[in-house]
Amino acid sequence: MTANPGKKQDSPQDEAGQITRIPHRGWILMALMLTMSLAAMDITIVATVVPQIVNDLGEFALFSWLFSIYLLAQTITIPIYGKLADIYGRKPVLMGGTALFPLGSAACALSWGMIPLIVFRALQGLGAGSIMATVNTLAGDLYSTRERARVQGWLSSVWGVAAIVGPTLGGAFAEYATWRWVFFINLPIGLAAIGLIARYLHEHPSTKKHTIDYAGALLMMLAGAAGVFGLLQGGNAWPWLSLPSLGTFALVALLIAATVVRERQAAEPIMPGWCWLA
Repeated sequence: MTANPGKKQDSPQDEAGQITRIPHRGWILMALMLTMSLAAMDITIVATVVPQIVNDLGEFALFSWLFSIYLLAQTITIPIYGKLADIYGRKPVLMGGTALFPLGSAACALSWGMIPLIVFRALQGLGAGSIMATVNTLAGDLYSTRERARVQGWLSSVWGVAAIVGPTLGGAFAEYATWRWVFFINLPIGLAAIGLIARYLHEHPSTKKHTIDYAGALLMMLAGAAGVFGLLQGGNAWPWLSLPSLGTFALVALLIAATVVRERQAAEPIMPGWCWLA
């Protein structure tokens, strides 16, 4: 999958820097697929070993947080990672997240209790947020408009394969080894992806100075966290029309309003201005 040197590339350009080594797009796409597989397979593989985890670590009442905290950490960080990728480039953000995910996986595999496992799952979620924020953006940077549909097909196929391979591997580990291997398996995949990204992906760093809207980022994360928390707990920990549920969503509304006000005032908002009400 190499580019024709004589053909002008119509890939978009941005402040983060232009991808310069187009002839290695095939290797970079492989790295992106490996990176995407970390986030995709983790969703399906962990569910198959929950009985073994609970049997080993106990705390049955807390096991749902193995999934909730991962989703929460991933969701609230995606806009932040997207802004950081615009400022500092795709490569450092993607490599940081891809390194963080196997680190969290190794910590999960070595967990000695349910609460530490939940904390380390949050670390995995932070890495997944970076992956979800940058993989498709990088594909858009690397490939022309005419090529993107084909490339998106390759990236989307990762989710289909993960839906089959994840439960199969998880069941095999639960039956013949230990549940800890559903996390250890992320280490070689993550290392391979990091190696390919480091070797083949090159960017021109931006020389323009930027300012990060820390207050806006914090408000956005709090609003996202409160919203996801309310949706996860509503109907489970408390009824939808209960005082805790109504209070949580009232807090979400206040945080969203504060975020909009702050983002309108920021010199460089976390998300583009057209995302907010005029």
